[in-house]
Amino acid sequence: MKTNSNSYTIIYSAVLVVIVAFLLAFVFQALKPMQDANVALDKQKQILYSLNIRNLDDASAAAKYKEVVVADEVIDASGKVTQPGAQGGTSAGFKLNSADYKAGRLALYLCRVDGKTKYVIPVYGMGLWGPISGYIALNDDKATVYGAYFNHEGETAGLGAEIKDSQAWQEQFRGKKLFHGTDRSGIALSVVKKVDDASTQVDAVTGATLTSNGVTDMLKECLGKYMNFLNDK
Repeated sequence: MKTNSNSYTIIYSAVLVVIVAFLLAFVFQALKPMQDANVALDKQKQILYSLNIRNLDDASAAAKYKEVVVADEVIDASGKVTQPGAQGGTSAGFKLNSADYKAGRLALYLCRVDGKTKYVIPVYGMGLWGPISGYIALNDDKATVYGAYFNHEGETAGLGAEIKDSQAWQEQFRGKKLFHGTDRSGIALSVVKKVDDASTQVDAVTGATLTSNGVTDMLKECLGKYMNFLNDK
């Protein structure tokens, strides 16, 4: 075949594309277990962050997760456990995502920290530029925030991204109440520009009104899905 012919060029290009595609697929499959492990470890760390457990290396974080997470349960909207999970679990509630949440399969992490029961609930929402998410840890009264951690996919650095980057902002949630007094009919926890009720409100991120509003909407909607669980004392 003439190397300067159109047929040669087309065949050469096709063979090259097939070889490159094969190599990329091979590399992806070879690295996938490592990628999956890193994603799982990052999720474990986020759950620990919500429990105010930070600054651990990878090995220590994995060990701590197995220690403090008693079960990664799956519950339904009625608060009934549909899948019990396990100690240091990564196979039940841990596998759920926002699509499962929308379908009514709710993840709930039952934890023990310093001998006390804590509950961690994942939350999902929308910020200014894309999805936001996080974890809210509650005391055993199911009404008081023990800790919080938030994440995002594309908020503005120094503004909306502060929901993830600012530990000080996240720590404002500690001790806040989910409800107004004894009224457990709706979620009162919110992020506002001007705090009128220090028991349920957190200062908004400066210059990030829409992201802050997104956090409020996320908390009210997602925690609202757990109302039957939260009201079952």
